[in-house]
Amino acid sequence: MKRFVFLTGVIAALVGAFFVARFYTNWRFNVHAREMNEDVDNLFLALQQFKENLGRYPVGASNAEIVKALKGGNPKNVIILVGKKAQLNDKGEFVDPWGTPFRIYFSDNGVLIRSAGPNRRFDDKRSGDSAAAECDDYFKSN
Repeated sequence: MKRFVFLTGVIAALVGAFFVARFYTNWRFNVHAREMNEDVDNLFLALQQFKENLGRYPVGASNAEIVKALKGGNPKNVIILVGKKAQLNDKGEFVDPWGTPFRIYFSDNGVLIRSAGPNRRFDDKRSGDSAAAECDDYFKSN
């Protein structure tokens, strides 16, 4: 009987630890997702302000060139602030909360910003591919 009570207690502790770990993982993921959404919203605002001041979105194919344009490297030397805590890597690129540079795409009327997500890998698989179900990329456009 003592052995049964002991085993029941051990199993209950393991189940409890599993749920605590799961809750912590979900909470941590949600914190990063909120942070990423805030960063992207701030970047959208900055890019819109750039367009209003210069008549177009920043010229440049890379994330780092866009950062330089927002920091005053543009024909009018206009500096656009991007939120209070825009994260940059050592190459001068905007990065998501997981440390991967955003991919930024422009069209005539809008912007698409893409994050690789928690797996830090841009998942460009088609829906028929087996890895498509693992895609955790974020896409956001204005």
